[in-house]
Amino acid sequence: MSHPQRPDLPGLGPPSSPTLDPMAAALTVAAAQYGVLSYPQAQACGLHKYDLRRMVRRGEWLHPHLQVYVVRHLMPAAGTPERLRCLVMAAQLALGSRACAAGPTAARLWGMRGLERWDGRRVHMVIPALKKPRKLTRVDLRGWNVRPEEITVLGDGLRVTDPGRTLRDTVPALDRESAVCLMDSALNQGLLRQEDIEPMNRVMRGRARCVDVRRWWRLADGRAQSPLETRIRLICQDGGVPPDELQRRFTDRSGRTVAVVDFWWEKTRLIGEADGLGPHGTARALARDRERQNALQVLYPDVRIVRFTWADLRRPGYILALVTGRGGAGEAKVLPPPGAIGRG
Repeated sequence: MSHPQRPDLPGLGPPSSPTLDPMAAALTVAAAQYGVLSYPQAQACGLHKYDLRRMVRRGEWLHPHLQVYVVRHLMPAAGTPERLRCLVMAAQLALGSRACAAGPTAARLWGMRGLERWDGRRVHMVIPALKKPRKLTRVDLRGWNVRPEEITVLGDGLRVTDPGRTLRDTVPALDRESAVCLMDSALNQGLLRQEDIEPMNRVMRGRARCVDVRRWWRLADGRAQSPLETRIRLICQDGGVPPDELQRRFTDRSGRTVAVVDFWWEKTRLIGEADGLGPHGTARALARDRERQNALQVLYPDVRIVRFTWADLRRPGYILALVTGRGGAGEAKVLPPPGAIGRG
């Protein structure tokens, strides 16, 4: 699958304005690269090596890799997507123009959801067909044979494997649930299309766990809007009660949409909602959820509504009981408050 190439890294030269002194020019370059700049870029701005040593000695600049510097006050906050981009940019400048982000790091850069929380330090990079071993601090470096057409340059200059190649490199190392979450997310965001899946499976033939990956793709559904929805769906599927429909739309008598719900079981007239931290966590969202739930139950009095949280994933039997109306689901008609939340 092809993706349009975007502009390459910011130029190595200083900004064109003649009014900028060398330090201001260097800071402008760094600001466009998440606080990172290389030694050649600093030189092009008019800085000398003793200027760089002075900034590092003062603690104002960091020196994470050979010929790579990070301006401390421009460095994005820890735990943010921009911090990941900062560390990838630093690794890319240190490794050269052929290097690109790959595997889990590429998945995070594309915004695919479902992986464990990033540790804030390590990034995964590839230099295609790397012959001589290289080591970089906190960089998991591989020499996979990534073809040029499998690499995309993002608008901020980061080189990254395309979504299809990213999934092929990432999902074989995951458990089923995390893998399907990633697949769902890629489909939901339009990073992949349904017709891309079979060609990907053909390319993976012979690789470790290719049979597992092919089976997991059969479980993927791009209508899932969060990893929590994916994991609940898999529990229900394993328990023999998969939802009949995802993102089911309910309307009032005039045809106006009242709600779009996460799960719908037709036979039992059951609505299931996944309450993660993000869209359901604010006071306004809680009020909106209550209003929507009340409207649903007025217009569809025969419908039962159950809500699931991240904490419920530790009790798959409880989820199945709510869905089937057996056992503990006898109390399920006393609904938990909208927005009762778990891990998010």
